[in-house]
Amino acid sequence: MTIDLSTRWLGLSLKHPILPGASPLVDDLDTVKRLEDAGAAAITMRSLFEEQLVADQLAAHRFLDGPSYADAEAATWLPSTGDFTFGPDAYLEQIRKIRQSVDLPVIGSLNGTTPGGWLKYAKLIEQAGAQALELNLYDLPSDPKQSASDVELQQLEVVRQIQESIKIPVGVKLSPFYSSLPSFVSKLEHTGVAGVVIFNRLYQPDIDVETLTLKRTLHLSDRHELQLRLRWLAILSPQTRLSLACSGGVHDPLDVVKALMAGAHVTQVVSAVLENGPQMLSLLVSGLARFLEDHEYHSVAQLRGSMNLARCPDPAGYERVNYVKMLASWHGATVTR
Repeated sequence: MTIDLSTRWLGLSLKHPILPGASPLVDDLDTVKRLEDAGAAAITMRSLFEEQLVADQLAAHRFLDGPSYADAEAATWLPSTGDFTFGPDAYLEQIRKIRQSVDLPVIGSLNGTTPGGWLKYAKLIEQAGAQALELNLYDLPSDPKQSASDVELQQLEVVRQIQESIKIPVGVKLSPFYSSLPSFVSKLEHTGVAGVVIFNRLYQPDIDVETLTLKRTLHLSDRHELQLRLRWLAILSPQTRLSLACSGGVHDPLDVVKALMAGAHVTQVVSAVLENGPQMLSLLVSGLARFLEDHEYHSVAQLRGSMNLARCPDPAGYERVNYVKMLASWHGATVTR
């Protein structure tokens, strides 16, 4: 039996639903070629950040006009340009080099939340050769005067400006922290975006109690993170026509299968590739194909959404009643001293 692994993501026809997500994997052309050899369906660029573009613009301003008080104040909250692997120009050049080096679709990535001049880089990323753009809307509101509605309106305005400036498809990478995620995804769909990525991994600070400083520690994902993605993919899948990507917690072929069953069109893999090398992609692809054959599925399309909220034999497992049942399921002994 011939298995059809093909799928679509952000308007792109892909040979299968497994691709590396935004990460340092694209920093080296030899690694990019190894990803292609291992069967990557597409290449996703690491993000170009709003903060680094603002810092770059301030640096140019200081060079042309001299320093100002506002520049000095901004320098205290903007990251150093040394924090980024690629400056804006080098980032665009890396897209061009990747397009010339491999025969795979290239997806650019922008990370920011406020409307402004940095959005012009969406057009530059398109001109550099990216065939789609992933817009990462990672925001952390801390002002009590800014309502959830204010945050969403600002993010939707950013998306609209991006949509107006480029012709390539746009996908939006979200966090899980919305008051009503289905409502926000519906609003995104009305802006004309092609898909959403579920979810951005948010890195949390720790406190060093001795030095009284914040510690930044990078932890790679593990399989436990997949469950949150499965729930929301399953809920969103029957409600939207957007393409859906699962990002976070995919570490073996069964994780890919689960994400597709929940409704994902593609799975983005980073941590498993960083830990095991590009060959991890070929293991995931072959494992997916083997599962489909063993369980008599003819295609990824047949598998997709088969366990979403509309088609799952126990849809309550995705909703509030599952919370009640889980809490009631503990029957272990309580330790008393």
